[in-house]
Amino acid sequence: MLILASSSPRRRELLDLLGVDYRPVPMELDEAILQDEKPEEAVLRLANAKAEAATRRHPGVWVIGADTVVALGGRILGKPADAADAEGMLAGLSGTVHAVHTGIALVHSNHQGYSVATKAEVRFRELSATEIQDYVATGEPMGKAGAYAVQGIGGTLVDRIEGELSTIVGLTLSATARLLTRAGISHGMA
Repeated sequence: MLILASSSPRRRELLDLLGVDYRPVPMELDEAILQDEKPEEAVLRLANAKAEAATRRHPGVWVIGADTVVALGGRILGKPADAADAEGMLAGLSGTVHAVHTGIALVHSNHQGYSVATKAEVRFRELSATEIQDYVATGEPMGKAGAYAVQGIGGTLVDRIEGELSTIVGLTLSATARLLTRAGISHGMA
């Protein structure tokens, strides 16, 4: 049995693709980015914190934690606080290339663990103010790093992706499969 330290339906869908027997357990913790923290450092720290918190509640099993951030020009964009914040993020991403970083940590209460940070690059097409407002009005940007969901309506904002789509969605499949293999956990990509 594996614990997924997340309430994200997207992470559950991705883990389902790997054919792993797991149970999702929401982990609420402070996801604040530390001052001067690089995106790849932040996602690894937060993924490990989520997994380690879950191992304390569920000793004796492997726990997987993940975190995703969007970074534009060295600035980390988290989840929007409100619609105005989402509009501002999307306006900033319009016509640019930005990076999406996902950290994955696989931790056991016996102090064994593995982690990896992955990255994809996304180019947004030029967006009009009306397009941004209409997209924000759908509600989809709320609760999403960078204020968009590439697997949803937000995919229409994207011009090009370099890297794995699953990195942008929140759980890089190839990296997760490698971590599971290292831990001796069977999965559908073994």
